[in-house]
Amino acid sequence: MAHSEAQVSGVKPVPSETQGFVLNHTMLRAKNPEVSLAFYTRVFGMQLLRKLDFPEMQFTLYFLAHADAEEIPADDGERTAYTFGRRGVLELTHNWGSENDPELQYHDGNAEPQGFGHICFAVPDIESAERWFDDNGVEFKKRSNDGKMKNVIFVKDPDGYWIEVVQPSLSRGLGA
Repeated sequence: MAHSEAQVSGVKPVPSETQGFVLNHTMLRAKNPEVSLAFYTRVFGMQLLRKLDFPEMQFTLYFLAHADAEEIPADDGERTAYTFGRRGVLELTHNWGSENDPELQYHDGNAEPQGFGHICFAVPDIESAERWFDDNGVEFKKRSNDGKMKNVIFVKDPDGYWIEVVQPSLSRGLGA
């Protein structure tokens, strides 16, 4: 039996040709990779899977995910293939020299004109996560008990991108 979202206008049956397609990563620009890497590895517990430098184009890509360090291949080629075969990867792109431009600020997608909105992390306990964010000086956009939508947190990363934080077990009553 199909779930109710299968009946939403615009939703089409999944073609067999897309079997095995996986949403691998989302990319955010990082003005200062040292600051952003510290934030995502310390505050959100992500592992750096792969760093790829492109000197001719003057940028570096950093791929992060939640993974056991023991499962990350040591060989560069194998680690690259592993990285691009995973789900839930965050790519931070650093354009060389951006950290030296005091005027540079990336658009967070939520200011006008709106576009990109946020990424989201699921946590086992939203109250503990909120305390952890406080302990680590994370900037809040919305705390779990603020506003009409309870049990949802929004924080900002070092470049001002919004991060939604939810506890899946508390999300059953969301929406109509």
